[in-house]
Amino acid sequence: MIIRLSTAALAVASAFPAIALAAPAEQSTVLVTATRQAQRADESLADVTVIERAQIERAGSTFSLPELLARQPGIQMSSSGGPGKATDIFIRGASPRQTLLIVDGMRLGSATLGTATWQDIPLSQIERIEIVRGPASALYGADAIGGVIQIFTRKGEGAPKVDAFVGAGSYGTRETSAGVSGGTDKLSYSVRGGYAENDGYSAIYSKAKQPFYYNPDKDPYRNSNLSAKASYRLADGHEVGASILYATSRNHYDSGLGFDNFSDDVQNVWNLYSRNRLSDAWTSTVRFGQSIDDAKNFASYAPNGASIKTTQQQFMWQNDVRLPVGTLLAAYENLHQKAVNQDTFDVSRSVNSALLGWTAGFGPHKVQLNARHDDNSQFGGKTTGYAGYGYQILPTLRVQGSIGNAFRAPTFNELYYPGYGNVNLKPESAYNKEVGLLWEQHGHNVSATYFRNRVTNMIVNDQNFIPQNVGSARLEGISLGYGGQLAGFDIVANIDFLDPKDLDTDKRLQRRANKTGNLAVSRSFAALTVGAEWQGAGGRYDRTGETKPMGGYGLVNAFAKYALSKELGVEARANNILDKQYETALGFKTAGANVFFGVRYTPQ
Repeated sequence: MIIRLSTAALAVASAFPAIALAAPAEQSTVLVTATRQAQRADESLADVTVIERAQIERAGSTFSLPELLARQPGIQMSSSGGPGKATDIFIRGASPRQTLLIVDGMRLGSATLGTATWQDIPLSQIERIEIVRGPASALYGADAIGGVIQIFTRKGEGAPKVDAFVGAGSYGTRETSAGVSGGTDKLSYSVRGGYAENDGYSAIYSKAKQPFYYNPDKDPYRNSNLSAKASYRLADGHEVGASILYATSRNHYDSGLGFDNFSDDVQNVWNLYSRNRLSDAWTSTVRFGQSIDDAKNFASYAPNGASIKTTQQQFMWQNDVRLPVGTLLAAYENLHQKAVNQDTFDVSRSVNSALLGWTAGFGPHKVQLNARHDDNSQFGGKTTGYAGYGYQILPTLRVQGSIGNAFRAPTFNELYYPGYGNVNLKPESAYNKEVGLLWEQHGHNVSATYFRNRVTNMIVNDQNFIPQNVGSARLEGISLGYGGQLAGFDIVANIDFLDPKDLDTDKRLQRRANKTGNLAVSRSFAALTVGAEWQGAGGRYDRTGETKPMGGYGLVNAFAKYALSKELGVEARANNILDKQYETALGFKTAGANVFFGVRYTPQ
């Protein structure tokens, strides 16, 4: 497979000879998630994607963060019935519990379910998204088997300004947001709020497929959110700052006739930090914060509401030291997780972690080494490592590879749920190998990555629904991508071939497609920008053992933006133009053909 990968990448690269390239190179993007230190994205040894604010707005409004993530290489999603409904994210075929969400440096998610509430995080509050595919436990600890997604909230710079957006569309969709931001050479600030709602449709469309939960009523969703971020430079090399993201939602869902089922959910994450340059070569950063995932469910079995709340309190001290060769990373972290499930349980655990890292470049050679030890009060210690190497074959072509291990900590439900928990559970473990080729010239880039991730000690339920460490899986695949400009058109494309296999049954893992692909083409004509998108996925199985098949699908979208002035623009988006009927979770409805129109005011 590695030979086929190399051949495919070189074939794609050779299709774009240097004499045909005319687009100027853009300024290099900087990311921090892949090493926990600032570096150029095109120098990262990990398989990464960075989504900037301009890219979020360029394609027109979209209601859902998961929809945006699902357009990225190596990522698939499943949704239980439309906006605001429970959504799972799969990176490289890893389970939703094996993907870590970080917001401004803080973990966010449910310690009982082991997943994040992706659908409740509004795009209007996001400045940038960084995606790192592959094991990252050596940097971030538990749950980073498939990868890490870090979200950075909106920031401020330049003269004080007010920006705003308002839009409406199909299914009674309405969205508004506004913010105030600015900055000087010492102070940066941003405060913004937003509201979105959708009248929805029946989350479950088929009584035959979901006989116990079907209810043909509409299932609306609403979300109110705010964020604030500020930093102040006390002196040269010394900065303090803070940020907060708060989102509250009400989501109606189907769960049988006779009761209007809904949940009230809160996502809240804040942090304080102090970054100090202690010498020309040594920078120390101390960060403290907390995240809350709070869900209160109103259903026929709990008409007065059943609450499940996760609180994660986090302290970090990171030191970045510039060495004669490369940069050293040394850090200590403390994580305290607490979960309260109303009258069912009230549990907590603490994790103390120490980590080291070193990144360096020697001419055409690049190296990244990381090691981390996590001491968990529930199951003891776990050590993880990562080693990456890259070689610049030509000025335009680099080969790189890495090995690393990762783990997932058992959730509180798996450990302590009355009658079904197993306090003797150990962490799931993973060992990943990958190799990639990257070609870049004159603003064009081509990438090809092959990976093979072996997951052992997987937690699966026995015949009595008691979780046990008995499963194993192999996640293997190839990811190909291209981005650049051809004949005046901006083009972004990717295709993924995935073989996510349960090694105990030799069957494909549930809700993962073997093939997925995305294509986006856009072009600007003076004040007008127009574009089209295609998103495709092969067939999947909704249940384990390759049962309950779901068909593949291909979706076509279109968007347009027109600048009335430098500050004011109108935009439109048409999704699923061909009105494709498809499902990402068996029996749960997805949106048909729909449109959205908006007006955006963004001072320059």
